[in-house]
Amino acid sequence: MNLGLAAIIITLCIIIGAVWTKRCLEFMIAGSIAAAIFVYHGGFLAGWGQSLQDMLSENVWVMLVCLLFGGLIGLLTDSRGSFGFSRYISKICNTQRKTLLTTFLMGILIFVDDYLNVLSIGACMKKISDRQKLPRETLAYLLDSTGAPVCVLLPFSTWAAFYSSLFYQQDSVRSLGVKSAMQAYTMAIPYLFYPIITLIIVFLFCMGWMPKLGPMKKAYQRVEKTGQVYSERSRKYNHEAFEEDEAEGNIWNFLIPMGTLVVYAVITNDILSAVILALILCFFLYVPRKILTLDQFLASVMRGFADMLPTLTLLLVTFVLKDLSARMGMTDYIIKIAEPYLFAEVFPAAVFILGAVLAFTTGSDWGMSSIITPIVFPLGAALGANPVLIMAAVISGGTFGSHACFYADATLLASQSAGIENMEHALTQLPYVIISAALSVLCFTLCGFVLH
Repeated sequence: MNLGLAAIIITLCIIIGAVWTKRCLEFMIAGSIAAAIFVYHGGFLAGWGQSLQDMLSENVWVMLVCLLFGGLIGLLTDSRGSFGFSRYISKICNTQRKTLLTTFLMGILIFVDDYLNVLSIGACMKKISDRQKLPRETLAYLLDSTGAPVCVLLPFSTWAAFYSSLFYQQDSVRSLGVKSAMQAYTMAIPYLFYPIITLIIVFLFCMGWMPKLGPMKKAYQRVEKTGQVYSERSRKYNHEAFEEDEAEGNIWNFLIPMGTLVVYAVITNDILSAVILALILCFFLYVPRKILTLDQFLASVMRGFADMLPTLTLLLVTFVLKDLSARMGMTDYIIKIAEPYLFAEVFPAAVFILGAVLAFTTGSDWGMSSIITPIVFPLGAALGANPVLIMAAVISGGTFGSHACFYADATLLASQSAGIENMEHALTQLPYVIISAALSVLCFTLCGFVLH
């Protein structure tokens, strides 16, 4: 059997099994071991173990950021700083609509990086969302939908830095007469249909003008009937150390470390150092003032680390599966199948679909973009397709993967930050994702004919 085809079959089995049983980790592990059998044959266990080691070492930055963020969230909770923040912001967020709109606006304001966006806003808004009896699935949807979709629309983010440098290497992009990589990127922003449409739908949802669809509707019905903002399956993510007594919470215990984290990250573009700085500030804010003893401080950090372990485990297995799928040539196989059916007018739409499919099946948005960019730009130039639309299609496809794939890092972190199972989040946002993707295909097709 062709290894690329085998990789596709394995990926489809993982997707179908995870959606059918709502158990993601087990199918991811089984799928990665099955891929290792195809790649390494009799030595598959050693090969799989080596891939685990390689992916852990290559992605240690992500692991550290997530672990330290977990520790920070644990400290903000145990110091009751998050309770103090909730008390003040609740004066504004006194209805469901205002709470949703506040979360949406915070998602737009914290644009420098999708990890920072998802994790920090989840820490800020979880308790406020609970008070308004909003399903945690809604919070996860807003976190995920204002992560990557916001980052790609502003030329001051990590996403913009990555894509601009990637595109500026292409001859067809340089032929546009652009003087810098960021200038090329800004030309594509008006045509980033998937993130634009996604944010419009989120705004309509926050205003109550977009209906609750499918599993999201069931989540709202659960809250109405039982008062539970999360399901029984997600209870394990929601053990709290203290009862909620906001009268004792000091908002500055929350604002000083979180504000410093965001400002430092924006200025330096170094999220890891920003989280470390926030943890140091928490120590000097809490321990000398006896808000937490030294033992309690360390215990809160460790508990925060532990809360992140389920997500980090799934992330690591995702990286392993992505590595093994690449070794099997899945991306090249899909591209070869798609190439004969492409022509200039529909090429941007085809690039979006191809990028979206690859990003969804591999769980890799930047990796997918790095692979297809050297292929689609020369091919688009040969066909006479608009290079600006091709840039927009590649970015939109990567954004779709980050937003929609149930084992993509942003989806996992949005679920963790909201305190729910990742499959519950993925399925509740799926109808809105499908609507955004379908409208994006239509827009890319129309622009492909108009701007050809």
